[in-house]
Amino acid sequence: MEVNFATERAVVRVLSNQVTRRELTDAVVDAGYGVLEAEGLETADAEARARAEEIRRQTHRFWTGVGFALPLLLLSMARDLGALGPWADRPWVNWLMLAMAVPVQFYVGLDYYVGGWKALRNRSANMDVLVALGSSAAFFYSVPVTVGLTLGTTALGEHVYFETAAVIITLIKLGKLLEVRAKGRTGEAIRRLMKLTPETARVIREGRETDVPVDEVGVDDIVLVRPGDRVPVDGIVLDGRSTVDESMLTGESMPVEKGPGGEVAGGTINKEGAFRFRATRVGSDTALARIVHLVEEAQGSKAPIQRLADRVAAVFVPIVMGVATLTFFVWLAAGAGFTPALIRLVAVLVIACPCALGLATPTAIMVGMGRGAEMGILFRSSRTLELAHAIRTVILDKTGTLTLGEPRLLEVVAGASVPGDGAVPAEDRVLHFAAAAEQRSEHPLARAVVGAATERGMTSEEPSAFEAVPGRGVQAVVGGRRLRVGTSGFLAEGGSSVAEMEPRARALEARALTVLWVAVDGTAVGLLGVADAIKPEARAAVDALRELGLELVMITGDNRVTAETVARELGIDRIEAEVRPEQKAEAVERLRREARGPVAMVGDGVNDAPALAVADVGIAMGTGTDVAMETAGVTLMRGDPRAVAEAIRLSRATMRTIRQNLFWAFFYNVVLIPVAAGALYPIRALPMLLRALHPILAAFAMALSSVTVVTNSLRLRKAKL
Repeated sequence: MEVNFATERAVVRVLSNQVTRRELTDAVVDAGYGVLEAEGLETADAEARARAEEIRRQTHRFWTGVGFALPLLLLSMARDLGALGPWADRPWVNWLMLAMAVPVQFYVGLDYYVGGWKALRNRSANMDVLVALGSSAAFFYSVPVTVGLTLGTTALGEHVYFETAAVIITLIKLGKLLEVRAKGRTGEAIRRLMKLTPETARVIREGRETDVPVDEVGVDDIVLVRPGDRVPVDGIVLDGRSTVDESMLTGESMPVEKGPGGEVAGGTINKEGAFRFRATRVGSDTALARIVHLVEEAQGSKAPIQRLADRVAAVFVPIVMGVATLTFFVWLAAGAGFTPALIRLVAVLVIACPCALGLATPTAIMVGMGRGAEMGILFRSSRTLELAHAIRTVILDKTGTLTLGEPRLLEVVAGASVPGDGAVPAEDRVLHFAAAAEQRSEHPLARAVVGAATERGMTSEEPSAFEAVPGRGVQAVVGGRRLRVGTSGFLAEGGSSVAEMEPRARALEARALTVLWVAVDGTAVGLLGVADAIKPEARAAVDALRELGLELVMITGDNRVTAETVARELGIDRIEAEVRPEQKAEAVERLRREARGPVAMVGDGVNDAPALAVADVGIAMGTGTDVAMETAGVTLMRGDPRAVAEAIRLSRATMRTIRQNLFWAFFYNVVLIPVAAGALYPIRALPMLLRALHPILAAFAMALSSVTVVTNSLRLRKAKL
């Protein structure tokens, strides 16, 4: 079972064949807690309804407290200052104050009695116990004073402290109200994500367009999306072209072009044209639903640092009760009298409430997770979020992480005599011939050549003859010309002389480019340099990681020349080249042993999955394979490597916030408990406000500590990453 104080949610895992839902519900009720039945509602809707009801209830009780406690405080002050004149000593004044205090004590403060009883019944003590004890001590001391009872032969005194008990409860209720409202905002990011899915979808069934609830869209349904619509479910575009805003998934502000064969995700916004797509994932299987589920699970998980706070809180309350009791007897023994000793006891109990300690970690975790989700950075657990801040070494897979993961034409070299119109640049003519020959080939290098020609608006007629020679190249006849594209040996076999262009080919190879030779009618006319191009953002990503003080290692299965070329261009000093897929995990394990701290592995492919699992923190690019994302502890929903640095900055900011929260939580208790106990009373140079900390001030300080912690956590929403 896991309990999250920030979400006020408990996650219980049971064996479904050994316990029924009713038995589980009864057990929770027997333990003294309530159960919200979500029948007929989505869990999030039920939770939102419950939170709204809690805010309404706390608001009503707070204002009820203000309505009685404020006049009660004014009446008490007026009597103490002599403003009541001859009525000050009349018995009815105390009885009036008692009547005003009862609603506050037993209606506004009812939650603390109920919560304290539940805690004690379960053999534990929490903040409710301290509030109930502190306010009850002041209230129930004042009752016998009002009715004129004595302690043996000694009168208890004439002064009552009903206003102390009432104001304590009202101030703490104010802190609780502010806390509930603030905690409601910690989950705003997830609620915004959940609202992105449209309520209806326009599907095409039996040739007719029909608007149906999005829940009724099935796999393989044909869905029409018009300009400005939100995509209802995940799918693959069948026809039409448009640009789609995917910022809610990836954090990337630039719209992405979509055409036939392109994938679209539910919740994204269609910007311009209309298109039809076939639904592939619906309901809880959509990318958006999986993201929400993943973030909710991560927010509910418990970070290692939270366990430390839990252990401290478990022993804190009994210690405080002991300190309060000791304070009472010390002041009594010092001759201060029963009433001053009681006031000290109440102040210690009230100021020591550990609610801020319980909120310190989970509120920061919730806000940090939500901020990450908005940026397209998904942490699988709180442990991963915590561990990421300590990363000292980042291992970057080359292909798909630093490079685009597919061949691109990077260089065109023209020979001395290229056939064609002299008005067209020789390099363009070389590319035109190569693309004409390669247009029927399915080889990745061929697709890179044809793609480059298409981008430049080149077209050519269909080959009248075509042959692909595996491992060598292709030959074709296009427009009556005999074309060959491939290795130098392949061209030499066709009678072409390659000696003249050999030096230029070697220069391209020295830059880690794969060289394709182009021949027209038996004459070598040019060279094409193809390689897996470096992502435009890769250099900025490397620089950002270096600014964080991290050691960088690039790992790849490519040959060392290619690896060194890419590493040199990006400014990475250390490389692990020619690493086979099955060796990647071993390489990461070795680097872990050598590193001066936790190691992160960034990858995107199936072959990266074992390495992602071995690393202290696995970071998967969201543009990669599902198995990589399932294995990694962090998923970056966009293919931008700069998000790696953003994820680490977010982790560091979250941990910094948690440490600040814990500091403030402990600061209030460690510093103010001795003050409440009267440690400063002998120092006459100090103001009486510090020498004799009144329980009302103690209640205000305790409430302020909780609000400070939650507000500090909410600052993460605006942190610059």
